[in-house]
Amino acid sequence: MAIFKSQIATQISGSVGGTTYAHNKSGMYMRARSIPVQPNSTAQNEVKNALTQLVNAYQNVLTPAQRAAWELYAQNVPVVNKLGDSVNNSGQNWYIGANVPRLQAITKLGFAGARVDDAPTTYNRGDFSAPSIGFDETAGMSNAFTNTDDWAGEDGAAMFVYQGAPQSGGRTFYKGPWRLIGMVEGDSGTPPTSPNVTPAAILDALGYPITTGQFIWAAVAVSRADGRLSTRRNFGPIEVT
Repeated sequence: MAIFKSQIATQISGSVGGTTYAHNKSGMYMRARSIPVQPNSTAQNEVKNALTQLVNAYQNVLTPAQRAAWELYAQNVPVVNKLGDSVNNSGQNWYIGANVPRLQAITKLGFAGARVDDAPTTYNRGDFSAPSIGFDETAGMSNAFTNTDDWAGEDGAAMFVYQGAPQSGGRTFYKGPWRLIGMVEGDSGTPPTSPNVTPAAILDALGYPITTGQFIWAAVAVSRADGRLSTRRNFGPIEVT
């Protein structure tokens, strides 16, 4: 479905028929709509399974009071859409969006946290300090984070780390695909030690193999114990050493 910003369609985002409308720093453009070659990849199935579980939980497990609390959170925490406008998601969208990465991490990485059914009562997305990320063909990925951030000293919180597919050095923007390849879990007793290293073997198994001279994009997001999910921050291009 395309999103129209005005009645005269000065800005459009999405697909209509066989045409996709998008925008970049140069302005609006159109292209032929592309169909994924592998629409049922493992990563996509992980997300689909999480979505199915969460839609069912929101409709059939959460109480009316819990759903109302998610609606209240949604009203107080706007997001920025593809056109750069500030909008308010529904409570269900927030509940699903906040929990998808947690369920993925539980299944894929053994995350000790759990699904969060009670909506946050702090009306923000939980800010955090930007980490420094590097890639080495032998060692893997290094994530130097700030372990004095609130999330790092919080049981049930985590920083989730995503890897993008290797790119050419000339690319200055990356939209995906992304694969969840690592995490740093918060701990109220002993905050995690920085940097956190994801070995090359894990990148091979869960993400994309890397080779010296390639350029990689990475992304991180923080999930707080109360269910707040930060905006995802992208980093790159990062040259593999």
